[in-house]
Formats: sequence, C-alpha cells, structure tokens
Amino acid sequence: MLTLTDFQECTTREMLAQRLEEKGEIKILKNLKSNLAYEEELKRLQAELVSLQQWVAANKKRVCIIFEGRDAAGKGGAIRRFKEHLNPRSMRVVALNKPTDTEKGQWYFRRYMKELPNPGEIVFFDRSWYNRAVVEPVMGFCTTDQYHTFLSQVPEFEHMLHEDGLILIKFWFSISKDEQEKRFQSRLENPLKRWKFSPVDQEGQKKWDDYTYYKEQMFSNTHTTFSPWIVVKTNNKKKARLESMRYVLSQFEYDGKGNSGATLFCDPNIVSRYYRRLNHID
Repeated sequence: MLTLTDFQECTTREMLAQRLEEKGEIKILKNLKSNLAYEEELKRLQAELVSLQQWVAANKKRVCIIFEGRDAAGKGGAIRRFKEHLNPRSMRVVALNKPTDTEKGQWYFRRYMKELPNPGEIVFFDRSWYNRAVVEPVMGFCTTDQYHTFLSQVPEFEHMLHEDGLILIKFWFSISKDEQEKRFQSRLENPLKRWKFSPVDQEGQKKWDDYTYYKEQMFSNTHTTFSPWIVVKTNNKKKARLESMRYVLSQFEYDGKGNSGATLFCDPNIVSRYYRRLNHID
C-alpha cells in the first residue's frame, strides 16, 4: 500500500507508476496506465480537431455534428472534449430549451435552421430536431400526426442541407439499461451533477422499451446514404469519446492530417453505421 511519503516523493505520474509497480499494486497501476494512455491519445486527437477546424474555416465549410442518444449516454461529455481546444469564434454548441408558444406555431424545423453553421463554422448539437423522433412521442410531447409528419419531412430536409453543401454527421450514443441506471444513481449522489437528473430521466428507465421502439423507427425512416446514422457504443465513456473523434476526423481530408500521430481509424466494435441486424446494446 502506498504511504504519504510515496505521494510526497512521486512528483510525476511516471514516478507514481514506477512506485506502484515496485509495491505490487497491479490493479491501481493498470488503471493509472489506462488513464495516461487515454489522456495522451485525447490530446493528439484534439490537436487533429484544431487542424480540422482551421481547414473548415479557411475553406468556408459548414459542419454540423449531431449528438443523440438516451439520457446519460455521454453526449455532453463527448462534446466538451471535442470543443475543449477549438477556437470559439468558429465553433458553437447548440442545446435548445423546449419550444416557446410562438415556436410551437411555426414549422418544426425553423428554430433549428437558425442554429445551423455559417460558412467556416462547426456546430455541435446536444440533441437536435430528432427530439421529435424519440423523446417527444415517448413522453407525449407531440401528437401522432406531428410525429408522422416529422418522419416524412426529415429525409427531405436533410437532403436539402446535403445538396446545399452542409456536412451533417449524426451520432447515436448507445448505452445499456444497466449502465444508464448506474449513471443516474451517480448523478443523484454527486452534488455537482445532480442538476442533470430530471423527471424525464426517471421515466427513461420505466419506458425503456418505448424508447427502443421509437429509436428503431427513427433509424428505419431517417438513415440514408447522404445522411447515415453512426452508432457509438458508450458504456465506456472514454473509448466512446476517442472513437467518435476518430470518426469525424476520418470524414475529412484537411491540411496536416495525421501530423499529431493519433490513430485515425475507428474501432468497428465501438463505432459503426446503423443497419438492421446490428447488435445494439440499447
């Protein structure tokens, strides 16, 4: 077991790792090495994202990245790592509140259209117009007619965005029921994260099967060649963050690609395009 003297003498993580090995603390050492490897690869991928952003700005590209998934799937944490070192002048995060009475009377997509990226900009959507595909019908926040209208319109809407040159990436962060429950409990026990837990979260576990049904309907109706769904398994948050970054980077040929030394090939066991026979954990 490590002593206070050990911590005082080990001024770097590398020294701490050596001391753990000397004392036979194999499990702790394994976790430390895993965390070090994660942080090093994260830095390399974030450096690649900086290069990508500079290329997007220089070439006036419009990039929109959507993060969807069940509550506690890790969407917000992934977005934070994506944007951590990006220039805020050409990057935004969009997380809209529930629509106002005025917005409820407008075309459903209108309030999202206002948030789409300008030339040279990357925009991250922490949930998006796909609220109407899953959350709203499950929770009774929209009518059956509104739901079916959405499903018929969204492929055409996204096709227009595609034809206009907007680059759209759609992530579905997939989490198992047991892991979601653990994360909910962790939120309740942590005063810094308790604000994340809401009555809708509680219903998420109770209505798990309803969410699954509407999720599958969403995939079947909105997964297209020009706007595919990319499914990311997120029971391991750190792997999900790294692999989703790799997927985004793999979609562009930007200046200086690969200079950081990061691995830019996705793990197909974690990231894959949606298809009907895919083995979903959620």
